[in-house]
Amino acid sequence: MKSSQVPFLPLGIAALFVAAVTVSLYGQLRQGDQNRRERFRVRGTSISEGPAGSFERSGRKVPPSVEVTEAPTGFDDLTNGFDQQGPPFEQINEDTVKPLRSFNDNRFIFEEVETNADGLGPTYNAQSCRECHQNVVTGGASQVAEHRTGQLDRNDAFFESLGGSLIQSRATHPNIVEKVPFEDDISTFRISTNTLGNGFIECIADSTLLAIRDGQPAGMQGTPLMVPVLEAQSRPRIGRFGWKCQHASLESFSADAYLNEMGITSPLFPEENESRGVFVGFGTPYDPVQDPEDDGVDIVAFANFMRATKAPARAPISPDRRIAQDVDRGEELFNRVGCAVCHVPAITTASPGTKINGGVFTVPRALGNKIIHPYSDFLLHDIGTGDGIPFLPLPEFASTARQIRTAPLWALRTRNRLMHDGLSFTKQEAIQRHQGQAAGVTSAFNALREAERRQILSFLDSL
Repeated sequence: MKSSQVPFLPLGIAALFVAAVTVSLYGQLRQGDQNRRERFRVRGTSISEGPAGSFERSGRKVPPSVEVTEAPTGFDDLTNGFDQQGPPFEQINEDTVKPLRSFNDNRFIFEEVETNADGLGPTYNAQSCRECHQNVVTGGASQVAEHRTGQLDRNDAFFESLGGSLIQSRATHPNIVEKVPFEDDISTFRISTNTLGNGFIECIADSTLLAIRDGQPAGMQGTPLMVPVLEAQSRPRIGRFGWKCQHASLESFSADAYLNEMGITSPLFPEENESRGVFVGFGTPYDPVQDPEDDGVDIVAFANFMRATKAPARAPISPDRRIAQDVDRGEELFNRVGCAVCHVPAITTASPGTKINGGVFTVPRALGNKIIHPYSDFLLHDIGTGDGIPFLPLPEFASTARQIRTAPLWALRTRNRLMHDGLSFTKQEAIQRHQGQAAGVTSAFNALREAERRQILSFLDSL
């Protein structure tokens, strides 16, 4: 699946290479920056994804118009039915794996460690998808966070760091490890997200997300971000993956991560990242593999693995009656104070046979008409925790610098680092950080009796 290779140049020549081409690039729009921005521009028109599905908000249910069933849940490494389970996972190796054959084959590829010979880097954050997405089982969240920086220009417009806002923390050569420029006074972490159940999220119709938005109070309405589905010639769809809702499809999401987290190019992202504004891709001493380094099969394997994962399971009902009652009462209070306006408790996916992702993906029976409980509206909100970095450094996206996707709360009990930056370590601390559009909800929570606040926390511990 990987392209041909050329030998590395000697390290001394490599050092001279960087010294010869490193220049001050701030204030200049480099070709790499321009290509990156153009890749995220939508083209054409969106397609209809059918009528809005049912959803639940603040204890009020929008009834389904068709027969629906609960999505399968669990932390058990078993398929949700999208793909067959396949041969025993322990029997699969590099010689026997067959991409796209089964859930277990695709899981093997999701966990596979990339090397220099595969095209790793030259700058990167991780060597496999599993490195950032594994807690309890492969596909879960983790403590791993990426680092983004930038600065404001004289007109208070965001200017991203050299080579993009993402600062890769690792490299295949010491001379090209990225450093944060002193001028970058905007800096943030973004913690790795859970990917279990992402196939169901992908199959939520745009019309459903818009219906959720339209039903929110004016001061709490989320913002749907139209983003390109890269595998559909960049046709627009509402984004739902990533902390800025920067992707709408799992193939686009996977291709982005393959490049930006592991440094491996593909047909959807065929150009290497720069290191501090310097090109370090094929043809330089640092990259022996021609682009694209992956033929696109891995991208689909990553996406199909996520599509076949079960949704995160809630904790079993406690045999202790008092605890069970506290959880139930906490859920009622969670709805009453307004948390569920954005942390939507239940959403139904589009019907099987519906065309989504710009028309290139058809909702399968395993993912269609399924009720999921993500506790998110998959919209952007300004709750006072925006990291200062917009979806793209362009005037039309300036407001997204202050916004963050509503964090899905399913699998919350598997996390001990909270919020987008992972810098809140208790649920109480995370709740108090909710200001801006969520200030009224936080005030309502604080006005509860201490016993009632504890009941909400008990409910959150069950997710």
